[in-house]
Amino acid sequence: MTAYFIGIDVGTQGVRVVLCDETGHVVGSREAVFPLTESSREEQPPRQWWESGWRCLKTLLDALRNDIHLPDVKAIAVTSTSGTIIPLDEQNEPLHNALMYSDNRPAVEGKMCKAVAEKYHPDGYTGFNASSGLSKMVWFAHQHPDKTARLHTWIHAADYLSGQLSGNFRVTDYTNALKSGYDVKNGVWPAYLFEQLPLKKAWMQDVVPSGKPIGKLLPELATALGLPEITVVAGMTDGCASQVASGAVRPGDWNTTIGTTLVVKGVTTRELKDPEGRLYSHRHPEGYWMPGGASNTGADWVTASFGDRLAELTQAAAERIPSPYIAYPLRQQGERFPFLSAQARGFAPEGLSDADLFTANLEGVAYLERYAYELIEALSGEKVRAIYTAGGASSSDVWLTIRSNVLKRPVYKGAQVSGAVGAAILAASRTHFKTLTEAVQAMTHVEKEVKPSAELMRAYDAGYQQFVSAFREKGYIN
Repeated sequence: MTAYFIGIDVGTQGVRVVLCDETGHVVGSREAVFPLTESSREEQPPRQWWESGWRCLKTLLDALRNDIHLPDVKAIAVTSTSGTIIPLDEQNEPLHNALMYSDNRPAVEGKMCKAVAEKYHPDGYTGFNASSGLSKMVWFAHQHPDKTARLHTWIHAADYLSGQLSGNFRVTDYTNALKSGYDVKNGVWPAYLFEQLPLKKAWMQDVVPSGKPIGKLLPELATALGLPEITVVAGMTDGCASQVASGAVRPGDWNTTIGTTLVVKGVTTRELKDPEGRLYSHRHPEGYWMPGGASNTGADWVTASFGDRLAELTQAAAERIPSPYIAYPLRQQGERFPFLSAQARGFAPEGLSDADLFTANLEGVAYLERYAYELIEALSGEKVRAIYTAGGASSSDVWLTIRSNVLKRPVYKGAQVSGAVGAAILAASRTHFKTLTEAVQAMTHVEKEVKPSAELMRAYDAGYQQFVSAFREKGYIN
């Protein structure tokens, strides 16, 4: 008998549903796309998420009905964007559209929440800004006092679908609650939230480890889907779910995702404290810590400048590494990780051919990644043991080779690295397996391992020192 698990990922532009077996094999998937408009970056109707997710779930299971034994489906989990929140009334109906993580209207409230947290709860999370759930709650109270008077529960995006599935809207998980002000170290909603901000404790959810069972699939939904009343577990933010899918869940494991930006997430045994706020820490379901940080630099420059010649330039880069040039392909002013600098700007030597510039940019992002991991080791006092990778950049063999040699470590590319797969693994973690670590060991697989060579490591050591020197000369780092 094979056990199966469902993962649902609700993003800004759509929903994806996957069904995985206990070995991590994706048996089937379905997707639906939401139209992306300027207003949908600020607000979206949660009902749209549920209706789209339900259609995907129903059509997926209908298609698989003759291929698998549906009673062997055991559990379901939902992942979605961090910082997206929804006000519910007493009947668990939305009082307002979801306030999206990308909604910048609460900028003033973000500064207020940060200042209040730094004054009254400096040992907790203080990195609030416009994208944080807490800032949006305060903004909503200021902008919509009439609706706030009828408010019963603040929930997060993943919680809405978990609630629709189970009927339980009063529970969230560590990762979603962090940016709503929850103290993940001490396991409480801090008093300052209700003493200094226009919030009530009664509005806040119970908070549990990601993956903990929170209820059963409602009987009428189970009947409609042809499923037993499977377990619904507490969800997780999409970034953390992708980390789970990559396999990076044990202390010393780290994951780098290079998409539009470079994002690193990993696991430490102790809370990582960064006085400059470049990194912050989620709480691991097993009690460890999950620090992470996001750069303004990534792979956006690839499609913006070289997208129509990618194959040709990738081949040229393979013939040029290691290059003698130092470049930093930041496309906007200002950097947030692994260093803070409002003045930072991208740079490259003048007069380079497209092939040389492309190669130098690949190397520059790898140097930035090494700087990030050196910072992490210095702040945590713990070794970065393994580096897993995901995102569009992980499809480039030459970039993987550069990164492995710059980092002086093997780099592991996962076979199925997506938020929906991470959610399915989370669904299995406390229902079929004993822990998340056990589930990940059984359900994730390395598609490719790239190892460094002595010659390239030596060359890139010298290049990295030049890279750091250039940043010091420009005043970006001390």
